Amino acid sequence: MDLKTNHASPVLTESSSVNISRLAFRQNMLPCSSPTAVLSTGLHLTVPRKKTGILDDVRSTGWLDAMIASSPPPKRVTRDANEKDGAADTELSYQTWMVKYPSGLNTFEKIADHAKGKRIVLFLDYDGTLSPIVDNPDFAFMHKSMRDAVKRAANCFPTAIISGRSREKVLDFVKLTNLYYAGSHGMDIMYPIHKISSDGHTCPVEKQLKKFNLFQPASEFLPMIDEVFNILVEATKDIAGATVENNRFCVSVHFRNVDMTNWPMVGGIVHDMLKNYPRLRLTHGRKVLEIRPIIDWDKGKAVMFLLESLGLNERDDVLPIYVGDDRTDEDAFKVLREGNRGLGILVSSIPKESSAYYSLRNPSEVEMFLKRLVRCKKSHAL
Repeated sequence: MDLKTNHASPVLTESSSVNISRLAFRQNMLPCSSPTAVLSTGLHLTVPRKKTGILDDVRSTGWLDAMIASSPPPKRVTRDANEKDGAADTELSYQTWMVKYPSGLNTFEKIADHAKGKRIVLFLDYDGTLSPIVDNPDFAFMHKSMRDAVKRAANCFPTAIISGRSREKVLDFVKLTNLYYAGSHGMDIMYPIHKISSDGHTCPVEKQLKKFNLFQPASEFLPMIDEVFNILVEATKDIAGATVENNRFCVSVHFRNVDMTNWPMVGGIVHDMLKNYPRLRLTHGRKVLEIRPIIDWDKGKAVMFLLESLGLNERDDVLPIYVGDDRTDEDAFKVLREGNRGLGILVSSIPKESSAYYSLRNPSEVEMFLKRLVRCKKSHAL
């Protein structure tokens, strides 16, 4: 199935479930010169650009440190007494960290009590949250049991997947049509695909992809992103283990399989290339460098957009829950923490600072958490 689309402007459809009048808040987020997004109603949305010439997390002498800091070493199998002592210290450190970020499973009853009488809205990252982190990003498949858990959750609660991957890639991995998909860190948003059209006739999925494109605030950057992708593919082709991924509205340079002695070479190539593209910025994930447009848009903005477009923002009877493992998910955690809008759950097996309220250790615990939410919903405990 060809999932690629080529739309110059975003289109908001599904008028029956979207409150258009509530979308005006984005017009005056930050009043400055900006690209314009067009909705099907004729309403123009202004998406502010960030100040050009600024690279997130990066200084001329600090980008390598940022690469190292955002890429924790993999866990090692313990072989002797000293290493076992080290593993015990690591676990103790993790348990101490969990005092501040308690397990979403161990404190599930507290979360359920907080959710009683409220409409839960789920936001989920993909890599490292629904699927394990793998050496080859093309093989980041989710387990069948996880897909079933997500499908059941989406049948109970509005559910969105917000990923740095392209929307097409995430949809191809997840293979569920009853979800909201926000690819490229929320820069490519699409509503659920319904197999039956409003008149009762079957509508091919390919035809619906165009209809259900919701919002693409960075569409003008597509030619530039393609150009940067081609440049980086050529520039890194001789670096063993380096892979470059075109995620439609951002480019990801993976160095997970690159020998650490070659990290400076990878970072230098990306850093030098960006000097020629002042409208692009650099962010860091887990062993990945991401080149993105400089606009005031991130996963947190995507969460607010979806809540607002569904008429579910700033309501006391709505509880957004965001589950993610990456630094880019922190934007969503911060948005939900502000004004106690919702709950952020960090997926991590190592201690790290976060704006989330709770934690889960790995995708297996995420699956367990989703299943418990569904059971509570079906038993009318929520």
